[in-house]
Amino acid sequence: MKGLQWLPILKFSTFFVFFGRAWQHLFWDAPYRSLLWDESLLKPVVEGLFGGSWTTYVTATSTDVFIQNSIFYTGVLYLMAAIAVLFYEKYRNKLLYYIIIFGGANLIFLSFLLMKEKFYHFAQFFEHAIQFSLPFVFVKTVREEWTLRRLEIVLKLLVAIVFVSHGLYAIGYYPVPGNFVDMVLGILPMSESQAKILLSVAGFMDFLVAFYIFVPRVKVFALWYAVVWGLLTAFARIVSGFHIDFALQSIHQELYGTLYRLGHGLVPLVLLLIHREQKA
Repeated sequence: MKGLQWLPILKFSTFFVFFGRAWQHLFWDAPYRSLLWDESLLKPVVEGLFGGSWTTYVTATSTDVFIQNSIFYTGVLYLMAAIAVLFYEKYRNKLLYYIIIFGGANLIFLSFLLMKEKFYHFAQFFEHAIQFSLPFVFVKTVREEWTLRRLEIVLKLLVAIVFVSHGLYAIGYYPVPGNFVDMVLGILPMSESQAKILLSVAGFMDFLVAFYIFVPRVKVFALWYAVVWGLLTAFARIVSGFHIDFALQSIHQELYGTLYRLGHGLVPLVLLLIHREQKA
């Protein structure tokens, strides 16, 4: 499958997911404690299987060191996967393949942990569908295991799942995340109530996009909206969190969140280019 226009975009979307998550894990934090400090889940294992004390386990320095090391080495894996993505199209060897696949599996696990942190809201898991699916889609595309039509269907489904998941939070089906409101307030001059109304409208538009990308006569317009909105919501992370007095620190703290979300706008762009290629 030769996608001279869209394959590089698919590749760099995958690269940015891994690179952004590597940045997060190497320099900041990840929600591993939500699993490893879950008393209801792990206390029977610690006390029953290993015969230890739960209190000793959660307060032990060695436990915290283990968690920190797990986060760091997962970040190393993501960095290796990001580099592997850059070279896989040219070399296609098994080592690069397995690094990318293992990195993708860890992205799925990370999405599960993020869902667990949010009281098992399924939308929290599926709003990362583009991110954790891109590694698998990329390698299958490079290996030419899918037809162009199948690739288009898979990417459309991923876009629809992500936009519906975002929409469920934006309209308040699940509690509206505070950071959604904070981002709006940090960018636009409006009140909190106005920000929530804007988010509700955006959530409604998310549902329309998820539907209309499957309608031939209007899918181009829906995809262009998805491109713009996906990129805007990605860059909103760094724009809303940027402080001129602490410019470098702001970039270091917020840019990784923009990077791993770029696929939310770039994948719809890939679909637009595939559509143009099919019409040619």
